[in-house]
Amino acid sequence: MMKSLSILGIRGIPAAHGGFETFAEALAPYLVERGWRVTVYCQHEGEGPLWEDDWHGVHRINIPVRGSGAKSTVIFDWLSTLHAARRRDTCLTLGYNTASFGALLRLRGVKNVINMDGIEWSRAKWGPIAKTWFWLNERAGCWLGNHLIADHPEIFAHLATRAAPPKITTIPYGAIPVTAADVRLLEAGSLAPYGLEPHGYLTVIARAEPENSILEVVQGFSAKPRGSKLVVLGNYDTANNAYHRAVKAAASDEVIFPGAIYDKPTVQALRFFSAAYVHGHQVGGTNPSLVEALGAGNAVIAHDNRFNRWVAGDAAIFFSDADSFASAISCLLSGDAQRRLLQFAARERFEREFTWPHVLAQYENLLEQYLPAENPAIAAAKRI
Repeated sequence: MMKSLSILGIRGIPAAHGGFETFAEALAPYLVERGWRVTVYCQHEGEGPLWEDDWHGVHRINIPVRGSGAKSTVIFDWLSTLHAARRRDTCLTLGYNTASFGALLRLRGVKNVINMDGIEWSRAKWGPIAKTWFWLNERAGCWLGNHLIADHPEIFAHLATRAAPPKITTIPYGAIPVTAADVRLLEAGSLAPYGLEPHGYLTVIARAEPENSILEVVQGFSAKPRGSKLVVLGNYDTANNAYHRAVKAAASDEVIFPGAIYDKPTVQALRFFSAAYVHGHQVGGTNPSLVEALGAGNAVIAHDNRFNRWVAGDAAIFFSDADSFASAISCLLSGDAQRRLLQFAARERFEREFTWPHVLAQYENLLEQYLPAENPAIAAAKRI
């Protein structure tokens, strides 16, 4: 019997938007190579009928919707769910933002495993309406999903207040290890004007939002001359965003804002040659950017919370505000010994927990438990 899986909840593959897309880009071909038939629903901006094609052996169902904002994504998720309910393959839904749509899968008897992501409704960036929507859908996902995946032990503990623990499995995020990179990329493209040298800078890769501690990081770094640079990736709109203006105003001339960089080899080179990676995320589960930093062998300076402490382990120095970040920077830049110890710990932590083969095998083992039962008559015929 063919093992069949449909992946919902993302914008599609190949990845162009975020961590879940990158995960699906790793999982889908992995399962195809192991004999599965995998379908991924892909969102496109436009109008007209859906179309189907294949990408690296993965079947794609492409659904056009008007617009590119949150409303269009909700419409896309609904259309994907309608289509998947007719196909009746086992579903893997990545995220719970529209988990209430899973009621249709339940009614049709379609098995649905949901990766419940982070505690999205708790994020400060959302207003009351969005927080209520996410809270209700988290509850719906816990009720409607046949099984739940937590990407972090603390997410497991949170979900266990809403669903029975046997219904939940913890599987973290993964990444590709970065063991080499082209140093010439530090001197190319948008990085060319900044004179970056290997191990002469630290890197921040995060959305410019208060919950990611960007302001505290920039303030702490800029408290005194460092003899090093801080490269802060991301788009900063100082004309329309007060927080972005505050970050830029706090920055010394050693802080660099090259904008958002989406070229993967360039981002990998930035990570690989960083003296350290700075992770200011205050909420969430197993954050992909932190896992990728461990996979690049980065020393890490991370915000001190229960999520980051489990992921980074001994590979990080932790901070809680601008002053403690300033102290962490001074400690890290005082000599090579501390940095090398953290780099070794990062590689060790990554290899123990976050490699794709380790992560994807756990997904396959779990998903096999939710495949449709084989028709007894067909099973009997096979035995004859």
